[in-house]
Amino acid sequence: MDAESQDNHLKSYGIAYWVLNQNQNIKWLLNYRGGSFLLPNSENTTKECHIRGVSYELISDAKAAEILQEISSPSQNMESVVLEKAPRIAVYSPSGKQPWDDAVTLVLTYAEIPYDIIYDTEVLNDALLVYDWLHLHHEDFTGQYGKFYRAYRNAAWYIEQQKEAEALAHQLGYDKVSQEKLAVAQKIKDYVLGGGFMFAMCSATDSFDIALSAQALDICEPMFDSDGTSPNYQAQLDFSKTFAFKEFILERDPNIYEFSSIDLTSTRRIPKESDYFTLMDYSAKWDPIPTMLNQNHTALVKGFMGQTTAYNPTQIKSNVLVLGENKINGEARYIHGVKGKGFFTFYGGHDPEDYTHRVGDPKTELELHPTSPGYRLILNNVLFPAAKKKKQKT
Repeated sequence: MDAESQDNHLKSYGIAYWVLNQNQNIKWLLNYRGGSFLLPNSENTTKECHIRGVSYELISDAKAAEILQEISSPSQNMESVVLEKAPRIAVYSPSGKQPWDDAVTLVLTYAEIPYDIIYDTEVLNDALLVYDWLHLHHEDFTGQYGKFYRAYRNAAWYIEQQKEAEALAHQLGYDKVSQEKLAVAQKIKDYVLGGGFMFAMCSATDSFDIALSAQALDICEPMFDSDGTSPNYQAQLDFSKTFAFKEFILERDPNIYEFSSIDLTSTRRIPKESDYFTLMDYSAKWDPIPTMLNQNHTALVKGFMGQTTAYNPTQIKSNVLVLGENKINGEARYIHGVKGKGFFTFYGGHDPEDYTHRVGDPKTELELHPTSPGYRLILNNVLFPAAKKKKQKT
């Protein structure tokens, strides 16, 4: 899985998932040649690698033992993690065509990793209980329709989406979209607390936390829900309810395409050519989880924009790990935390291979980016729930 020997990093994750689906364990060799997979040899596996264009090496049992011995050395920042179960994957997304694409569904499809699409009805009916991993598609959990009001309020897709959201909220027994989205956010929170793995990108990250912090308040202006807001709602936000963020200031103006001070998109001053972030280096033996999530063939990843691009580090809770950051620009790009028995990962930006992906732009063709480091980070999270859990000491 290093830069020199693997032709298709993204599809290699699909091979790993495929082997797990055959009820076979595999080993993820953290920090060994870019985070390689050690798979049981079989004719079917090598045939599948050929079909999918994935590079591989056949090694003897003696060579495998030698590699594992090297990895186990205390002098090496490496670890071998057993993957033992193909996670069942859900993507939280509305049905039908959206005027934007989603990086996670693109890479899952490209890697040939199966997933189910679920939405509000399923979430509120406890469908999450059967899934190991949940991705939040580009979503606004605050009921403000993505803060697209200024630019797209007269667009046919915006009008139709607002009508559909209001109809669904009423069908599910809620007076407002914001109330229904909050109920969904709370169900997702319960899913994580109970041991689920949740991954979100772009505006699904900060809008999720904002909705949780404002659960007793109305923060939607009249054009969103036909009535006024709660008086002085900023001072009443409850940051103890959030996953990752604290002490943020909400953007009250409906004409500004921003939710809060969590995101640094509007204040970034960095040319595209210089926009990179660095993956943090963790101890594979003592911190296997962040090490697993950061596996890559490079520590330097191209930046990319989104409605929510980068997180203000002063507004990230102290118990949340920063996995990727741009120190020069003073921003976090990729963060991870523990909540109850579960985990969450937030990834800023919309599409790792389309710097300024806009509404209506064509989808990224991953056949052109089979070694994308930015997309590899997504797939690290997909396989994360497959890792064998270590027994807690008593």
